[in-house]
Amino acid sequence: MTSHKTAQTMKPATAAKKLGVYLQATPAVFQEGAVSRTELNALQTDPPAWLVELRSTGPHPRPVVAAKLGISIAGLARGGVTEALTTEQIDALKDEMPEWLRKERATQAEVRKETARIKERNAERAERAAQTNNQQSGDQ
Repeated sequence: MTSHKTAQTMKPATAAKKLGVYLQATPAVFQEGAVSRTELNALQTDPPAWLVELRSTGPHPRPVVAAKLGISIAGLARGGVTEALTTEQIDALKDEMPEWLRKERATQAEVRKETARIKERNAERAERAAQTNNQQSGDQ
């Protein structure tokens, strides 16, 4: 008895998320059909013109907008940005630098600093624990 492998597929929304594009801005044929893992890999390695253009000019999904602005997705919501933005709109926000964006960038910088501090502290603790274990092993 032979086993037939079926192609692993995903919903268009999942594929769009993996590609970092806004689903509603993709071609209808992409939005309406399932995307196989092979098709997704092909889109990633050799993107068609529509995908290159979409990644370049947008509209971009919220995670991409947040990353381009250097803030969190929650920060976008606090700033009142709930829809997809184009690259041009993102650049305009950066140029304008409203107070909410300035605050969110500062908050994000603090979060990154705290994350780095905790990572460093945990590494030091792990190193001390390893030294303690090595000393205990040597005592036996």
